[in-house]
Amino acid sequence: AFKIPTGSMEGTLQIGDFLLVNKLAYGAEVPMVGARMPGLRRPDRGEVIVFKYPQEPTKNYVKRVVAIAGDTIAMVRADLVRNGVRIPEPYVFHAEPGMDPSGDQFTWQRQFLAPAADASLSYHPSRDNWGPLIVPEGHYFVLGDNRDNSSDSRYWGFVPDSLVQGTPLLVYYSFAPDSTVRLPWLTKIRWGRIGERIR
Repeated sequence: AFKIPTGSMEGTLQIGDFLLVNKLAYGAEVPMVGARMPGLRRPDRGEVIVFKYPQEPTKNYVKRVVAIAGDTIAMVRADLVRNGVRIPEPYVFHAEPGMDPSGDQFTWQRQFLAPAADASLSYHPSRDNWGPLIVPEGHYFVLGDNRDNSSDSRYWGFVPDSLVQGTPLLVYYSFAPDSTVRLPWLTKIRWGRIGERIR
């Protein structure tokens, strides 16, 4: 069971959603041993996954896989381009259309640029314009569906296969956090979201 604490997947998941996660699909971790059971399959493009945040493994993140090992991935004017093809993403939500911040947090991308790209100092990636990058073996590139408000692979890099926890199955409980009311977890239940499958 996992709780959604942020709006990075808004449109698909909401703050206050509680998810049941299938850990067997990708190979569940054996407690206190550090080993993993064999998985039934690997995460695929378009799937929502739960994983340990690479920069702080005590935290769990939920994002959507947009590229797997060997894929070439880029973003052009907020459109996702994978292996040279623009990918339609009907689940994506844009809270700040027209804005495109840049900064030093994107500089990690230089070492993963595709050979045809300019890896020199003239490469200036931003939130909505970057790449093309090649996803290394054993890794995934993940993005939040709330594309303008998500800490994801654009900022901190790829997700190693070893940190993937599982895939969310459904919302088993949901409430709207509201500091103005008493006991929101009891009085602000989103009944319509309970039992909703994650796609």
